[in-house]
Amino acid sequence: MLVVMRQGATEEEIRGVVRAIEARGFKAHPIPGAQRTAIGITGNRGAVDRPAFESLPGVFEVIPVTHAYKLVSREVKPEDTVVRVGDVLVGGREFVIAAGPCAVESLEQTLTVARGVKAAGARLLRGGAFKPRTSPYAFQGLGEEGLRILAAAREETGLPVVTEALDTDGVDLVERYADCIQVGARNMQNFSLLRRCGRASKPVLLKRGLAATLEEFLMSAEYVLAEGNYQVILCERGVRTFSDFSRNTLDLAVVPAVKVLSHLPILVDPSHGTGRRDKVAPMSRGAAAVGADGIIVEVHHDPDAALSDGPQSITPDAFAALVGELRQIAPVLGRSL
Repeated sequence: MLVVMRQGATEEEIRGVVRAIEARGFKAHPIPGAQRTAIGITGNRGAVDRPAFESLPGVFEVIPVTHAYKLVSREVKPEDTVVRVGDVLVGGREFVIAAGPCAVESLEQTLTVARGVKAAGARLLRGGAFKPRTSPYAFQGLGEEGLRILAAAREETGLPVVTEALDTDGVDLVERYADCIQVGARNMQNFSLLRRCGRASKPVLLKRGLAATLEEFLMSAEYVLAEGNYQVILCERGVRTFSDFSRNTLDLAVVPAVKVLSHLPILVDPSHGTGRRDKVAPMSRGAAAVGADGIIVEVHHDPDAALSDGPQSITPDAFAALVGELRQIAPVLGRSL
């Protein structure tokens, strides 16, 4: 259920509706919009008594929300959400590029890549301190030391840091060192982790699971918003299909579908989405063309020696060329870079 306030409703009227919702044992989610504030209601087991709210001061109307996901739906918030990561706005007019190594290997490696992507035009630095790997014998990341290295790279370059947390304890560490908490594809339905991210003070980048439907993807985002963190960025990173010419199938069609159903911004990960460095540039161009709010790309100064995902990592020079292409595409779509 959604309580829509009148245009110009006072803060006291909004607080009055919140109190009325909470007095009935429900949870209230005030969501300011460009013209008016809407207040989502969650926690109800059945139909909500609409007349009890329609008569409250400042209320314009009370409407049902038809989707199972409520807070991420455009029914609740028609305007696009813009998420702030450090000093970077994701979901606005700018097409935002996040770039960096798949895994933080050393201070020298991370600074080398960070300097390169910064010079080329990246706005966010991505890098993994904790690496969930298919094999238990593969490089698992440097942990907290990796987070300290990312923080040092941010200090030098000014790029806000996006990095993954694997569990609830990891969220504490990522909150301390980074600017955005990434939830990886394998954890998209780790509901305890999602709830913890919903109580975090930092924005969340939520990647789509390898076999997740669009509704399952949005329901995972709902877990985060339901806990009170409305700063969520979605990320399409490819799904598992029968394709044998790329590691995953990058589902670019999900981008316009998300734009219809949800107000949350969405990035595209062409690196994990294909698993092949020769496909990163064309799929990045495609991501811009279908309306994504940005891309997140893996860059390594020596991909063949990378400890993680070298075959899908591009060099800083290739990244600079890609950014040059995107600078030409973005204005056609009414965006800047």
